[in-house]
Amino acid sequence: MNQNVGGIDRILRIIAGLALIILAATGVLGPWAWLGVIVLATGVVGICMPYTLFGFRTCAIKTPPENPAAQ
Repeated sequence: MNQNVGGIDRILRIIAGLALIILAATGVLGPWAWLGVIVLATGVVGICMPYTLFGFRTCAIKTPPENPAAQ
């Protein structure tokens, strides 16, 4: 599976995921805040399933370098 979450998106997901987990652990937010684990995981791994389903990506597409000798 190819990565589809780019640099800034990954950083924001990691920060948001950690914040949600901390808020859930301290009891500030309810049990739904434990979904921060999923947000954190998608940031760490760099793959988001909804992005895959909708064909969306925030990372650059890696293209092979052009071979000038082939022209």
